[in-house]
Amino acid sequence: MRELAIISTAAMLVAGQADALTLADCNRITHVSHGGQYGHRDLGEGRVIWTDWWTQEGSFKGFSLVECATGETLSFRSAEENMGRRSAFDRTDDAREVLDRHQSGSRVFATFERIAADLEHIGRDITLATETDETCACAAAYPALRGEKAEFTLAG
Repeated sequence: MRELAIISTAAMLVAGQADALTLADCNRITHVSHGGQYGHRDLGEGRVIWTDWWTQEGSFKGFSLVECATGETLSFRSAEENMGRRSAFDRTDDAREVLDRHQSGSRVFATFERIAADLEHIGRDITLATETDETCACAAAYPALRGEKAEFTLAG
């Protein structure tokens, strides 16, 4: 009887792990056929990043950086073409250098405000916000940091 209970508990643990969300699950289309997210990465210490993209009559690429515990989010565009009257640009490599530089240093200095300031002449539409919904990447990498945020659910 004891062996059956141990086997049953182990089976439930394995089943729960099989259902666990992964960062790879977060690579998805978020706007039917023309927008989405990919390249989700765990940056450590409760922080995640991914690339956003859009391609309908114009295109852009950008990044979203999230502090999972607080929901603080930094998002910006690093490349854009044919998006209204604005001139085309691609500073993705420069943006990655800024992000990598901040990631390689002490997290205490890598605040979103400092990163945003360093991106000021590189990116466009730089936005700092606080999300009240858990993001996919945070749900996958740091589910324990959800706190009071609405739980992320991967749509069918």
